[in-house]
Formats: sequence, structure tokens, C-alpha cells
Amino acid sequence: MNTSKLFALAAGALVAFAGLTQAAEPLLINGAGSTFDLPAFSKWFDAYAKLDPNTRFNYQSIGSGGGQRQLLNETVDFGASDAPMTDEAMAKGPGKILHLPVVAGGVAIIYNLPGNPKLKLDGATLADIFLGKVAKWNDARIAALNPGVKLPDMEIIVVHRSDGSGTTFIFTDYLSSVSPAWKSQVGKDVSVKWPTGLGGKGSEGVAGQVKQLPGAIGYAELAYANQNKMPYADVKNAAGSFVSPSPESVSAALATATIPDDFRFSMVNPPGEKAYPIAGASWILVYQHQKKADHGEKLAGFLKWAVTEGQKLSAQLDYAPLPENVQQRVLKLVGTIKY
Repeated sequence: MNTSKLFALAAGALVAFAGLTQAAEPLLINGAGSTFDLPAFSKWFDAYAKLDPNTRFNYQSIGSGGGQRQLLNETVDFGASDAPMTDEAMAKGPGKILHLPVVAGGVAIIYNLPGNPKLKLDGATLADIFLGKVAKWNDARIAALNPGVKLPDMEIIVVHRSDGSGTTFIFTDYLSSVSPAWKSQVGKDVSVKWPTGLGGKGSEGVAGQVKQLPGAIGYAELAYANQNKMPYADVKNAAGSFVSPSPESVSAALATATIPDDFRFSMVNPPGEKAYPIAGASWILVYQHQKKADHGEKLAGFLKWAVTEGQKLSAQLDYAPLPENVQQRVLKLVGTIKY
């Protein structure tokens, strides 16, 4: 399946992945949540259906906040989120919720300028752009980061997510780590009170608005930037290097992450010369005790495949595959699922 078809399926709609036709009554596994994960899920579900024709997947790419809500409401078999759930949120569920990291990716800073020059940005400047304090593209701070680049005398149009979004969580987590003003005035969450800008639904919505509006800047998972053939900035990392988002630079960030036993962790603004600073993991969220034995068995089987064989498909989709040692840790946690 090519990537244009994957994104055409996104559009906030139900995505169905059929197994082989010889299965008389395949079991349907329902999931909802992250748009960040959709390209990987689309590829994985299609590949897995060929291995297990008795299993089908329905996935609604409604954003991480929606995925968490549907899991808590028990309307899906699994949720998907780029933001870990809080203790308070998990306490609302009927049972223990497991966080299973399945991919890691970079959040690209996308923009639309005449000639689309390659830009360099740092965290402090990015935070002040999204706070509305840096309002023009030829601002002295942007110019200082981009010597030799002709910047237009043009208003900056900020575009952000309008829905509950794990991509927003990763981005605002990063801004909070580099800007005391952002941390105190806005903070980090899947939804925040944006000081300025326009909202777009889903990563595809943000990318679409930025692409249509000259002078716009926004953020989206790297796959969406590449799919839309949009320029994205190199971002200054904690080591002082300007780095582009890529599977390699996200892997460098992931390699430095401290990952606790419950797998709820942040990997923004890590050390390392080659590490991309706006990177994050994405999790499949499941109840440890499955109410439906057949659903639990099929879901566990898929998860074991996704964190091992599925990882081999990650890089071609602009994700960083999980390291071998992390794969083994996740497999151990999948083994605790009861059904």
C-alpha cells in the first residue's frame, strides 16, 4: 500500500483492514486514538491480516485524547496515544491499564514561505513564535539563526491542533522544557489554551492548513510532512547542534531516554549531538485483564508481532524502530495480559 492511500484513509474516518477472504467470520479488534500512529497501524494491520486471516482491525484516528476516552469507556479493545495517561486518568478505568510503546517518531516544524528556504530554529524562538511574541518572519531572532536566508516581511500564522493530540503533548512538552515562559503560561497537555493561531483537526489538518496559508508555521509527525512534501526546520538540540527529524535522529534521542518499568516516559530535548529534540514515543493502551478472552488472545498475538516483526517496517514509514532491549521488555509486559 503506498503512503498516499494511507493518508487518504486518515481523514478522521473509520479505517477498516480486511483479512483474507477465506476466513468465514474473522474476529474484529477495535482501536482508536493517535493520528501519529496511523501510518504504522495501516501498514501493520495490512501485513498482519496476511499472517492471521481470522483477525480484522478497525481503527479510528481521532487523536490521542479520544483514544484514551474510548478506552476508559470500554468502547474499544485498545487505545493509542502519544501522551502517557496520568495516574488520575487511569484510575477512572475499570482495571489496570498497560502502556506498550510501539513506535517512536519526530514532530516536524513545518512552514510555508516563498521559495521555502531551509530554516534553523531554536527552542526559545519557537516558544515565542507560538506565544505570539515573535510575529514576523523577518524578526531579528529568526534572522540571526538563519544568516544568508532572505526572510520576508510577512506575518507568521501559527497553526496548531484543535483536537486532543499526543503530537501536541510532545510539542508542548518540548516547549515547556526549553521555555520557562511557555511552561508557566501554557504548559504541556494533549490540549492546551493556545495563546495565538488557528486550529486544525488531526496531523493531516495542521499539515493541510500550513500548506494552504503563506506565512504559516505548524507541527506534525514527520510522515505527514514528507507525505505533503513540506519543508521542515532543523531544530537546535541540547548539545547545540541543529538536527533534522529522521528515524536516525529519533533513534539517537530514544537511545538516551530513561525508560521506567511502566513505560511512561518523555524523550524531549535529550542529550546527544545527533538527537532530534522534539521526539516522542507512542503507546498502545490495553487493559491487563481482558474481558473477552478471544479478543485478548488475538490482541496479545498482534502486539507480540508488532513489537518485533512489525518494527522492521518502521523506518520506511519515518519512525524509529524500538531497540532490541526495549522490544524484549515490552514483550515481557505483553506476556502479563490476562485473557
